Amino acid sequence: MALQEITDTTFQTETGNGLVLVDCWAEWCGPCRMVAPVLEELSKDYDGKVAIKKLNVDENGETAQGLGIQSIPTLLLYKDGQLVDKIIGALPKAHIKSFVDKHL
Repeated sequence: MALQEITDTTFQTETGNGLVLVDCWAEWCGPCRMVAPVLEELSKDYDGKVAIKKLNVDENGETAQGLGIQSIPTLLLYKDGQLVDKIIGALPKAHIKSFVDKHL
């Protein structure tokens, strides 16, 4: 199951309800490719509790710039449209899970 891609156009709507984890990534980014399968697993673990979505920073520069994304992967956690936390880097599943769990 592929994670849903969001864009400059859909970003506000897609992060507006509930808990949403946004993976800011790019095709050429090795660490982004390392974290992708972890996020796929977590999307199954959090089914119905947390939506996990992907934002390609190369294709959606307006949003990436507006968010001040300077390093990828950056994981942004939104709760009802408000940014509540972020982490940067290809981190292990347990680290990402604890990052999300503290906001459940």
